Amino acid sequence: MIALSLPPIAAKLREDSTGTRIYDRLRHRYVALTPEEWVRQHFVEFLITGKHYPASLMANEVGLSLNGTSRRCDTVVFDRCGLPAVIVEYKAPTVSITQKVFDQIVRYNMVLRACVLIVSNGLSHYCCRVDYKNRQVVFLADVPDYESLQDLIAHYR
Repeated sequence: MIALSLPPIAAKLREDSTGTRIYDRLRHRYVALTPEEWVRQHFVEFLITGKHYPASLMANEVGLSLNGTSRRCDTVVFDRCGLPAVIVEYKAPTVSITQKVFDQIVRYNMVLRACVLIVSNGLSHYCCRVDYKNRQVVFLADVPDYESLQDLIAHYR
């Protein structure tokens, strides 16, 4: 797999009849190792170890219904009250982060109403906060740590 602009991880890999699989610590099982999954596992580990997000408040492949259609958010981080606080959308490193990608995460957020949206292809990462009171989206210089996220939630929700 391609090197990412995220800290390296100690990935648990195994081979089976379907190919290479990687252990997903949030889903507690091995999943197919795709380029997007490689990004997901690195980014989740970055949030947990680098930004102190509690793994117990995170979930991968979160289902939602959007206009009668079933969709799945790549990763959702919940606040201490169990409400969605962050949505993360991943793309493979070869996929450019475009307006179409942001449109996708914004559609998911119409249902979940998270305060922070993150898009990453493992090489480029974009993070923004949603200010519902003032109806603004503001890009952040960095992904907030979990404690700072609590301040954003209190202020902008």
